Amino acid sequence: DVQLVESGGKTVQTGGSLRLSCQASGYHHSAYCLAWFRQAPGKAREGVAGIGTNGVAAAADSAKGRFTISQDSAKRTVQLQMHSLTPEDTAMYYCAARPGSFCIPSLRRGDYEFWGQGTQVTVS
Repeated sequence: DVQLVESGGKTVQTGGSLRLSCQASGYHHSAYCLAWFRQAPGKAREGVAGIGTNGVAAAADSAKGRFTISQDSAKRTVQLQMHSLTPEDTAMYYCAARPGSFCIPSLRRGDYEFWGQGTQVTVS
């Protein structure tokens, strides 16, 4: 099975920056579509940013202009660079993947088959 391991979460101050990384392994298909989600306490899991074929990206309104998603297909990693963090960004951040040779970036939870365990981001 596909395994996703997130890293990089920590406590940062308001206005700070953070870079999350997700390492994928166990791929059975030639390519996967990837995205970042987050879930704050008491709230539903929401899409933050997704990346598609040729690096086309989609971002939630809350992330636009502040967060950037990128991937290294050769290394099977996907990153989320976050700037201008606020307490509202505090959440567990999850990496998600689904098989796909052609990806249209998606922020829909139901579009993804594989999930990581998450990495905690706290903004104080």
